[in-house]
This record gives sequence, C-alpha cells and structure tokens, in this order.
Amino acid sequence: MGPMKKSLLILAAAAVLLAWIMLRHPSTANRDRVLQLHPAPDFSLTDLTGQKLALSGYRGKVVLLDFWATWCDPCKAEIPHFVEMQNRYRPQGLQVIGISMDDDEQLARDFRQRFKMNYPVAMGNPQLAEQYGGILGLPITFAIDREGRIVSRHIGATDPSVFETEIRKLLGVPPS
Repeated sequence: MGPMKKSLLILAAAAVLLAWIMLRHPSTANRDRVLQLHPAPDFSLTDLTGQKLALSGYRGKVVLLDFWATWCDPCKAEIPHFVEMQNRYRPQGLQVIGISMDDDEQLARDFRQRFKMNYPVAMGNPQLAEQYGGILGLPITFAIDREGRIVSRHIGATDPSVFETEIRKLLGVPPS
C-alpha cells in the first residue's frame, strides 16, 4: 500500500470515528433539545429563610430554576431581571427559584438581601447539580412548564428578552 492510499485510509477511518462520536455525544444544542419536555428532577431543600423548598410544590406554575453564584458576573446581571419578571408575572403563575452554588451560605444571604431577591433561594449541592446534568458553568437556567417538564436550558448569560418571550409563551400571555 502506497503512502497516499494509507493517508486516505487513515483519513476515512478518522471521519467514520468522528461521525460515530458526534452521534453518541450530541452537541450542546442537541442536548438542550433532548432535555425538552423531560420531567424536571424533584428536590427538597431548605431555603435561606428556613422554609422548605420542593420543586414539586410548584406544580401548576411556570418555574425559572436559576443556578447562580455570588462571584458570577453574568449572574449578577441576570438576577435583577428575574426579580422584575417575578413581580410582573407572579399573578399569571410564574415562580423563579434561585439555587446558589456558593460554598458560603452567608455570602448568598447577603447577596439575596442586597439584590432584593423576591423569590426563594436555596443552597445547591453536588447531588442536585448532577440531577440537572452537571452544573459546570454559571449561570444555568431551566424553564419548567406547568406540568413540571423542562422546556429549555440556558447556559451562560442570556438576554432577558429570551426569558421574557419564553415565560410569556408558557404562561399563555400574549406577546407584548
């Protein structure tokens, strides 16, 4: 076998291997589609005010489940928008839930107060992060429909208009 044929054979084998890997490990966009309409994993935590917080307790509401941390600049930019959306859409059935991935609960408490977070906030843990596919970067926000199914996952800073459009659709509120 000549060097040219050998190179072509190696190239063909690499292409087949790459195609197999792509089929076995879908891209982030495809993983997001796979998550759609799958039941959101239930959890039970104690929020920062000492109240029980169970996702199943919000069945019938549209939930924005936001994983964040005090040191995360994109989180700091998104949270005021979540506060505003919670105020605006609570009567229609929206519930924002914050999950702090900080190690220090006092930092999360101070942050919650400083940002006037008007929704439940609890401390996350590795088990909860794993249930939601691994929380490797922040923020990560899940939109969950009234039946408790994950409709979308947003990784990283997301324009507030994206959340607004999604929430309005899930709540059945006409576009503005």
